[in-house]
Formats: sequence, C-alpha cells, structure tokens
Amino acid sequence: MDYASVIASESARAADALAAAPLGARVPSCPDWDAADLAYHLGEVQDFWGNLVAQAPMGPDDLEETVRRPDGELVSFLRTRTAALLDALAAHDPGDPCWSWSSTGGTVGWVHRRQAHEALVHRVDAEQVAGLPVTDPGTALASDGVDELLGVMLSGLPPWAVFTPDGTRVRVRATDAGREWVVAFGRFSGTSPTSGTSYDDPCAELVGGAPWEGDDDADVAATVSGTAWDLELWLWGRSAGDALDRAGDDAVPDRLRAAIVESTQ
Repeated sequence: MDYASVIASESARAADALAAAPLGARVPSCPDWDAADLAYHLGEVQDFWGNLVAQAPMGPDDLEETVRRPDGELVSFLRTRTAALLDALAAHDPGDPCWSWSSTGGTVGWVHRRQAHEALVHRVDAEQVAGLPVTDPGTALASDGVDELLGVMLSGLPPWAVFTPDGTRVRVRATDAGREWVVAFGRFSGTSPTSGTSYDDPCAELVGGAPWEGDDDADVAATVSGTAWDLELWLWGRSAGDALDRAGDDAVPDRLRAAIVESTQ
C-alpha cells in the first residue's frame, strides 16, 4: 500500500475541511477539542514524526517541543507539517531503523503506516466538525486500518510483560474484506527494567487474524460484523456502530471499545 499517498491525500482533505469549519466548532468524537485544537493536534503529531524520521535512528529526547501558533494559522501550519513529514519519509527506505513507542515498530515503514491511519482518522474528525459527508476510503485501506488499530494501537506488550488471558474473546469480522480478527481480554503484568514500575493491569491483545473461512463462533463470547469502514469508524469511536451486526454477549464489544479507549489515550 502506498502509505505516503494516503498521508498526503488524507491530510490535505483534513486541512481543507478544517479551513471550512469555524475554529471554535466542537469536534463530535473529541468534545474537549474545537476545530483549531484538531488542526494543531494533527500538525503537532506530523511535526514530531517528521523531525524524528529526519534524525533517525536517534530517539526523541532532543526534539524541541512544537510551539502552538495562533488559531488562525493552524490550518496553514498543518499543511506545512504534512509536507515536511512526507519529505522526511521520502529520504529514507521503509526498512531503515527509527525509534517507536511500540514493540511492533522500529522502522520508517512503521511510521508510514501509523501516520497514514492517523491522518485518515483525523480527516474523519475534520469532516464531522465541518458538517461534511464522511467518505469511505475504500475496503483495502479501511481493512488495514482495523488491522493496525487492533494489532498496533491495542496490542503489543513490551518484552518484559506477561499477558494472562481471562478466557473471554471477541471476533471482529470485515464482511467486505473477507478478514477477521480475534481479540483476547486479560491482564498484563511485569516490571519495567528502565523505570522499575510494576504493572498488573487489564488489557486486550490481538491473538488471531486470518481470512474469513466460516461461521464458527464457538471460541468467542461475541462477534461484531460489518464492512471494514463501518468497523473502523466504530472501533475508533467515530460512529455508534449502528450499521454493525452483533452476536453473542452484547457487553463484550463494549468491553473492546473501552480497552481501545484506554490504549489510545
């Protein structure tokens, strides 16, 4: 997948939508933000990763904090940060090493994918705050977005942590993509060797994902099915999931959403 093109197009659409929105309009999925906050957030994220990739494989310790511009300059700021991020990514091969907060990361290619979906989700926010139609990016990108959310944003414990499942699992099924994902709930425990902090907290981990080959849901407590785009919007909290079908214990999908919120704060 051409993630650089996704970053370019989705970021441009977000900026265009924000340019059409009142700066003080509230973002429906993030009510603590207004349109100006959203423009700053996406620009700040792209500024951080653009600078990080430019100095790869060094970490972020020496990066300067992004200074917030006046609200009226934030859409322009976002456009310049998108361009800088794309320039930094183009100067590296996807396999080049790069710092990441995730155990699934460590390469520039990881940044490509993460920033593509960051731009996509916030393009949705921008269209919603501007009162514009939220358009489908296509099954391939939406399905990859579900995979990235469940496999990267939700999952991926550090090597020193232990995952102990509690026996409850949920299946997420993209009917138009022929794909499914199985997420297990449980706890992670362990002590960070760098901070010395000990953990014993609830979590959820992606434990299975494959082409959809049947209807056997005996191994899960619930299944959530729908198009990849409807799933992505629901998983990211950008829709109520009214277009999705649920089977099994109705509380389990809600538990998945709660785990995602905890993992993406």
